[in-house]
Formats: sequence, structure tokens, C-alpha cells
Amino acid sequence: MMTAPPLPLTQDIVLIGGGHAHALVLRRWGMNPLPGARLTLINPGPVAPYTGMLPGAVAGHYRREAMMIDLVRLARFAGARLVMDRACGIDRAARQVVLGSGRRLRYDVASLDIGIASDLPEVPGYAAHGVAAKPLGRYAARWEAFVAESGPAPHLVIIGAGVGGVELALASAHRLRAAGKTPQITLLDRGAQALPGVSAGARRSLLAALHSHGVTLLTGVSPAQVLAEAVLLQDGRRLPSDFTLSVAGARPQDWLAQTGLALTDGFVDVGPTLQSSDAAIFAVGDCAHLTHAPRPKAGVFAVRQAPVLLHNLRAAVSGGSGSDQAGAGGPLRGYHPQRDYLKLVSVGDKVAVADKFGLRGGGRWLWQVKDQIDAKFMAKFSTYPAMPRPAVPPVHAKGMAQALGDKPMCGGCGAKVGAGALRAALAGLPAPDRTDVLSGRGDDAARLVIGGRTQVITTDHLRAFTADPALMARLAAIHALGDVWAMGADPQAALAQITLPRLSEALQADMLAEVMQAASAVFRAAGADVVGGHSAVGDELALGFTVTGLMEGPARLKTGARPGDAILLTKPLGTGVVLAAEMARIAADCRGTDGLMLGEIWAACIDSMQRPLAAAAAILRPQAHAMTDVTGFGLAGHLWEMLEPAGLGAELSRAALPILPGAEGLAAQGVASTLAPSNRAGLGWQVEGEAGPRLDLLFDPQTCGGLLLCLPEAAAPAALAAMAAAGEFAVQIGQVVAAPARIILR
Repeated sequence: MMTAPPLPLTQDIVLIGGGHAHALVLRRWGMNPLPGARLTLINPGPVAPYTGMLPGAVAGHYRREAMMIDLVRLARFAGARLVMDRACGIDRAARQVVLGSGRRLRYDVASLDIGIASDLPEVPGYAAHGVAAKPLGRYAARWEAFVAESGPAPHLVIIGAGVGGVELALASAHRLRAAGKTPQITLLDRGAQALPGVSAGARRSLLAALHSHGVTLLTGVSPAQVLAEAVLLQDGRRLPSDFTLSVAGARPQDWLAQTGLALTDGFVDVGPTLQSSDAAIFAVGDCAHLTHAPRPKAGVFAVRQAPVLLHNLRAAVSGGSGSDQAGAGGPLRGYHPQRDYLKLVSVGDKVAVADKFGLRGGGRWLWQVKDQIDAKFMAKFSTYPAMPRPAVPPVHAKGMAQALGDKPMCGGCGAKVGAGALRAALAGLPAPDRTDVLSGRGDDAARLVIGGRTQVITTDHLRAFTADPALMARLAAIHALGDVWAMGADPQAALAQITLPRLSEALQADMLAEVMQAASAVFRAAGADVVGGHSAVGDELALGFTVTGLMEGPARLKTGARPGDAILLTKPLGTGVVLAAEMARIAADCRGTDGLMLGEIWAACIDSMQRPLAAAAAILRPQAHAMTDVTGFGLAGHLWEMLEPAGLGAELSRAALPILPGAEGLAAQGVASTLAPSNRAGLGWQVEGEAGPRLDLLFDPQTCGGLLLCLPEAAAPAALAAMAAAGEFAVQIGQVVAAPARIILR
């Protein structure tokens, strides 16, 4: 029986912002996706903070990662495309979201969950010297740095004495005192009374807590200017401040005013269905104004909007006879918020005050209640159902289970054919017969003589490892160019080979345009033109490029290394491990990754991969005896290709090996690319070293890896200095030796 092909994608749902409601939508979508709908999340960063745990993190009760939602893992679970960019507009006529990078994403239905800002753009000096509580991510990072670096008696000024300001003032006081400091904290508000909207009993409890923590409260005052070391008030007073924080109200994102949507005080008007004045655009969370039931800005409303939003997004793009129970088709549902909600305000040392319907309570037990509520919410994003292993039919051919393996096949260079199988397949390939073909297999690119000039030609294809076609195209183009740069040539022209997944005609045209535009920008920046190619439709996205280059002077071949040469590498290792971890939704053990979550590790990996090798090649190739780029066979495999023909060996420094942030920790967790075992088996006894993650990473397949070169030891300092002066990364990782003919990691 033939296997049914994947169903085509026909509708685009775009979630703008990684707020709480959108995070919950993604979580539920992963459990029950709508066939044919492509889900996209746009967010500036790879993680998003959970507001409920911020005061506890500021107070030191939670580690940073405990309050962060890993959007990369979440998007992978949901099968969603994650675009790390900032939305700055919506072209409603074209149905496109405009991004800060200039990119445009099509949508059939979009939803806004972009939160609010608490900065004070009208106050002189605030932008340079102040910190806003929202967006939370930047504040959390700045706070941790301040706690570590501030003196014994730091001064803080917190602007805004609502519940948020009071809670953060108390958390700050607790944290700094626990660190052995004596803080001087001033909380100010332009209103005549602090804590508006809070019952009288709860207000008394919170004011008493401020007094007991030594926080000075000033009401009826406004900041006139923020300086590096002080806040000037409009009444002329000067408040010393080493850390100035604004929690003053809620300010909408400025760009919403240009959308043409109906707004109230800058916030998007929505009705019970959470649709804006444009029925194709929904809005939830703090950026939305409920016209039918106005409520204060609070995370509890966003959380409860999520099920309604999910149903209505599915209904808006559904066709056919989907049942209402399945969340497809049928009428849109209405969201009707509760009249009041339970406010649990932490007051420093794991004590909380409760306020609802004018009633109050307090104590450690309430903090425990709040902690349990927050932990239950975050648990939704810590563990996801395991990816199903490929099913082996009851009756099957011998060897099928072994060939399938026990984990999903990697993308990028992790999906290459192993070195052993490739070597066996190419063993019978005859040497070039034409006189104008100078070299064939065995080097990074073939060399041809045309009109008295040497041209190189190479090709590379990658199985997609990200659902973002533009990002995949950029990386595939950079990867394909690596062979040309490694040969010492200048890129000339490229042909694209594109396999698209099954899509509607509109989505097909859109994806193909995204791929070609992104790739063309990379090739044009490298001095090459995209001159055509071939496209096809298959089960998944795969991209490749055949690239030519022109060479001035002698080629830089893999062979040519000499004993005593310094070995240089221009990019950190670990892309295979990181991409494998992301595809498998591995939760990083932050104790071994310097506190980085998987999404942050992945983002750093992608940043490194997106760095072209052109500048490095131009600086290093005049001195290089041998040069290649590190790709699918890993550092050890490609270095051995440079050493084996001359019977040479290499001594590598374990300490000098550059590793991508978090990659060593993931390797220590046992994460490895599906190609890594083949890479290790292909070398066998030729690599020696103490077992551990650094040795493992020598076999890690690299996608968009760095240049690996051997050059005279005496030339290495000047080469490294030239690279540093150009803002390029390079490090000496070892030395070529005459014997033994092995790679030794010391």
C-alpha cells in the first residue's frame, strides 16, 4: 500500500508576538493542528518571560529560566514557523505583516499579542539611563547584572506605585538585602495615592510591607529628567539613583496607530470574538481593549482568552464539514471576562497579599498558592509529549528497524550520506578525461579552465531544519558558497534547486519568492548572481545551489599542510548537536549551558551560521598552505582529509576548541546528530583523546561551518590579528605534526 503524501498547506495564520495567549494557542495547536493551515509566530527573541513569576525572579526565588517560555521548543512542538523579528506594521490591503528587517509575511488571519511598554519616552534622559519593566526580558537581564555589579549601598528609583511597582520595589529590597547590600529604594507616583484599584485592606498591608522593607514612598510627584546617577523631579528635588525603573502604567506599541485599526488610547479595539475592526485581525492580551467589557491590564485575562482565540482562528480559516467539537468551522465564540480576579501580590520573602472583591488576606501560605499557580502554568511549556518513533510494520524486511533508528533524522549536513557509504560509491568514478577539467572529486570544488582562466564549480543541498523558508534559503546559500571561498575563489554565479512542500498556488508562489529573494541577497552580497535553477514539489522543503567561482592565482586545496603548521578555525563547533536538540525538542539542562535555554542556544547557533566566510577567506587564503570548510564530516573528518594524503598528524588543544554557546552542555546530555556515529566510525583509531563532549564534538557535522586551514606557525599571530581587526572570528586550535599520523586531542 502506498503511503499518502503530506496534505498541502492552504491558509496562513500569523501570530504576532509571543505573549501568554499565543503561547497557549501554540501549545494547544501542537496537540491538535488544523490540517492545511500554516501557523507562524513572529517574536523578536527565542524566549518570552512569564509575567507572573517576574517579582519572584527579581527577589531571587526563581532562576531566570524558570520564568521563561522557550518559544523555539514550543514552535517546534506546534509545527509552527518561528520568525525572530519585530513586527512594525500591517499592510492590510496586501494582507502582509511588515517586519523590522523589511521582510513581509503574508497572512489570511493574524492575531496580535505584543504586550505593552512601560517606558517614559517623554521624560528627557529616560531612554539613555532608564529601564522599563516591560518588555520584561530586557529588564530581567539588566536587573541580574545590577545585582552582581552594584555597590554595598545602591540607590534605586522606581517610577509607578501601582501593584506592579510596589511588588517590584519589595522584591528588589529583598534581593539586595539577601546579597548583603543596604539598598535605598524610592517609589514614586504622580497620583495622590499609591495602589489605585486595590481594596483598602490590601493597600494597608502593602504600605506596611513597604515601610518594613525601608522603601520610601513619594506620591503626587513626577520625574522631570533621568540622569545616569539621579532622577530630577519636577518640584526640583534630586533623587540619587543607580538603577531607575519605570512601571508607570501601560503604553501601547507606537506602530499600532499606523494600522488603521480602531483603537482606544492606542490599544486595539476588539469585541467578544476578539476580532478587531478588521475581521481578519484578532488581538488579545494587554495590547487589546475589550470594547464590550473594559478591564485593567492583567495576565489572567490573556490566559483565559487563549481557548476562545484558538477556536476562532481555526474557525476563520476552516472549510469543509469540520465539527465544532474539533474546533474547525462553525460559529465564532465569544469571550466574556470575569468582573474581578484574584490578585496575589508577593511582598518579598515568600509572603503574599491577596485581594479580590474588596476582601484581603496574607501570609506565606498565599505565596505558596501563587507559586503553585505559576508552576502549573509554566509546566505546560516544560515537557511536551514525546515525538513518536517511526512505526515498523509487523512484517517487514530485514534491517528496517536499524535503518530507521530511534530518533528523527537530522536536517542540514546532519542528513548527509555517511563518509563510508560515500567513499564506496565514488571509488569507481573515473578521473577526469577532459584537459580543461583540472580536478574532479576529492576537493571542495572542481576546477575548470575556461578561456585561460580557472573556474571552480560546486554544489550543495540541504534538507530543511527550520520551517522558515527565507532563513533556510540564507543558510543554504552561505553553506554552498563555503566551498568556493575555501578554494580561494570569488563567487560568480549560482543555480538554485528547490523542492517545495505541497502548498496552495498562493502559498507556493509566496514561499518560492521568499526563498529566491533571501538567497539572491546572499549571493549578491558575495558578488555572485543567481542565474536560474529548477523547482519541484515534494514531501518537505529542500534547498540546494550549484555555484561557480573565478580564481586568481593558485587554488587553495585541502592538501598541502606541512609539519609545524598552525591550524586555524574560523567558527565555533556544535551546529549538528544544536540542530539535533532543536529538532528533538530537547530541554537544555541550564546548569551545564551557562543558564541558556535551548531556544537561546539555537538562536546563537543560527547567528553563527549566518556569518559568511568571504572576509575570512580573503584575509587568510594568501598565507594558507591548505584550506577547506568544515561541514558534514565534522572537524575531525575534514582535518583528516588534509592530513592523510601526506601521512601527517595533528595535535589539537582541548581548551582552544571554540564551541557554540550551550553546545558542549547539550553534548554532555547525550545529544548528537544522526550523522555523528557514522563520522566517528569512519575515522576509528585515527582520533585519540579523553572521552567527553569535546571529543564528541570533533565528529559533529557542521552546517555553514567555518574555514579550517593550515598556515606557517610564524604567520599565525599576524593572521589572527588581521582577523580580529576586521571583526572576524578565528582561533588557533592546534598544530600539524610529522608523526604520529593521527589526530590527538590534548
